[in-house]
Amino acid sequence: MTYPRSVRMVEVGPRDGLQNEATTVPTAIKVRLIEALADAGLTAIEAGAFVSPKWVPQMADTAEVLAGIARRPGVSYPVLVPNMKGFEAAAAAGCTEIAIFGAASETFSRKNINCSIAESLERFAPVAAKAKAAGMRVRGYVSCVLGCPYEGAIAPEAVADISQKLLALGCYEISLGDTIGVGTPAVAVAMIEAAAKVVPRDRLAVHFHDTYGQALANILACLERGIGVVDSSVAGLGGCPYARGASGNVASEDVLYLLNGLGISTKVNLDKLADSGGLICDYLRRSPASKVAQALQARRRTS
Repeated sequence: MTYPRSVRMVEVGPRDGLQNEATTVPTAIKVRLIEALADAGLTAIEAGAFVSPKWVPQMADTAEVLAGIARRPGVSYPVLVPNMKGFEAAAAAGCTEIAIFGAASETFSRKNINCSIAESLERFAPVAAKAKAAGMRVRGYVSCVLGCPYEGAIAPEAVADISQKLLALGCYEISLGDTIGVGTPAVAVAMIEAAAKVVPRDRLAVHFHDTYGQALANILACLERGIGVVDSSVAGLGGCPYARGASGNVASEDVLYLLNGLGISTKVNLDKLADSGGLICDYLRRSPASKVAQALQARRRTS
């Protein structure tokens, strides 16, 4: 089996992970986490989101977080923006990369951001244009690529359609997200192949949730299909808001252990990555969801 020689890991814990926390994480802790992740060798770390603090209070201090981190050369700190107001805040904060998002499910789009898929693209078109004019990179997210809490299974062609449209808006990369974590390898591969017909394979990324314990299997299947970018969340931060009590983002430590075992280069240090997860888990007063982090903790206790 042929795998990519290298994989770029995109760390989403400080944004996609922490935005689901009930506990308010202080700005200083977020800054320490992001800097620890960079020290571990990660080169793409989502630093926050410029969204309404009414709906996502955990991200209300994104500007302060960006002002507080010591930005490293070669490391990007993208932020999620939902509209022009969010873009303007990101620009004011000195961001060099933003992320915009669509959905492969019409119902999810309407319930999540109160507009149709077509309307969401119309909303993001001027944002992407402004970003390009300002020299910012734009990443695109597609939600519900393998299943929707309202519509059930999603057709691969629907994923391909929204991916192609985000590419046309100027996104340098499209991250395909299994938002509710229902996917299995066969359907993940079918989705990748459909998307790859209209978006270059090297501009696709995957973003799996582990609700049903399939995330690593799905990632492996996508690696076998030539995908070289994987989103993950340190310590498995984040939950699935549509399945109460279920696990959310796949853990970065578990992804890295898999990649190391395949001989795939990431330039990320596993021990330092696990320590980053330990930092935030100590604050949250819980164990990491990562199996690898748990194993490393146990080994350290007995050594």
